[in-house]
Amino acid sequence: MATRRHGGRASPRFPVLAAVLALALPAAASPFGAEGFTLANGMQAVAIPDRRAPIVTHMVWYKVGSADERPGFTGTAHLLEHLMFKGGPQTASRQLAAVVARHGGSDNAFTGYDYTAYHQAVPRQALEQVMQLEARRMTGLAFDDAALEAERQVVLEERRQRIDADPAAILGERLRALQFQHHPYGWPVIGHERDIATLPRAAIEAFYRRHYAPGNAVLVVAGDIDAAELRPLAERSYGAIPAAAPPPRARPDEPPQSAPRRLTHEDPRAARPGLQLLYRAPGYISGDRNMAHALEVLAEILSGGASARLHRHLVVESGAAVSAGAWYGGEVLGPGRFGFWAEPVPGRGVGEVEALLRAEIAALLAHGVSADELVRAKARIAASLIYARDRAATIARWYGAWLALGLAMEEIDAWPQRIAAVTAADIHAAARAVLVPRGETMGILLPQTDGP
Repeated sequence: MATRRHGGRASPRFPVLAAVLALALPAAASPFGAEGFTLANGMQAVAIPDRRAPIVTHMVWYKVGSADERPGFTGTAHLLEHLMFKGGPQTASRQLAAVVARHGGSDNAFTGYDYTAYHQAVPRQALEQVMQLEARRMTGLAFDDAALEAERQVVLEERRQRIDADPAAILGERLRALQFQHHPYGWPVIGHERDIATLPRAAIEAFYRRHYAPGNAVLVVAGDIDAAELRPLAERSYGAIPAAAPPPRARPDEPPQSAPRRLTHEDPRAARPGLQLLYRAPGYISGDRNMAHALEVLAEILSGGASARLHRHLVVESGAAVSAGAWYGGEVLGPGRFGFWAEPVPGRGVGEVEALLRAEIAALLAHGVSADELVRAKARIAASLIYARDRAATIARWYGAWLALGLAMEEIDAWPQRIAAVTAADIHAAARAVLVPRGETMGILLPQTDGP
């Protein structure tokens, strides 16, 4: 988004990164030498050493996101994220921004369905000051009505730009609501316009007091530091905050889908037609973890690069689609999603592309994937290892996201080997369990015309 703070974007595909590491590291090793510890007040902490430069990425993840809101109060987590950057010149938020700017660093945040994270990149010598200021705003945030109204307007404008002005985003929002009719994953992270416009200050402050506490947070620092160096810094800053029991994360269940669902969005602003085909799928946390691993690898086989199955068949060979692919989103507390997309070339209809996509799904369900496809998919994954090691922020996000979702360090470190162990039979079984007609939700985007 155009503003400094960032809400509602999906996290990177961390499980794919895990699979990369599996090809290069022994089973007992932490992929990046990460070491964790827990402060006396319950705050988890992780250090990920990278001594190539005297810089660090500092992140605080809160185990709360938009799915922890109530109906009628959507957007609370994201608006609170914005307010965490407000206050007068002497507030921790303003001082933190000044320290980061003085050292030429960066300062940002993002909100998701299941977590909210605040992060800075600064020189190593500025880390303790950054930690002290971030700790102060964990429980000492203060904002007034003027700040709330100003940020409310910022968020409303952000929603207009990112959702209301984008036909594809409108379709995506409507598809979520159609696919998740009871679960809070059905509402947008940024919130509904009517809720954003009316969120009361008291409700936002109560949300902050309930969820922002050390026992409900994860500290991740990656870069020029190790656990022995991080522990005293963490104890002097975050360790001084009194303990508070983390709130329960009760979520309503989404009933099983008993029939396919379909919607069409026509919009004159749409540049080209397109379709999405979605299925609910096991997530890594609440579902069958072995199946989640298989779905991650399946998405890579179907959509990982120019040689992947969907691009090769729908774009290159048939020439019917401009683009086509698949994805898996299992980095959630609740149900995950597996999806397909395709965009027809000019002159070819959505119906034709849909028929070709369904033929690919039918072939997958009948025959599974080949050993050659599996090998090539793992090779593509392995090729991204150098990029994973090149940015400390990427590694910090990997650990932070999974810890915020409730996984233990040992489970995170073991994922590379588990994903590398996925077989073609595992993938075939996962596809047959997830890609069932009664569970599909289809969305079609069409440019609106003036004709009959």
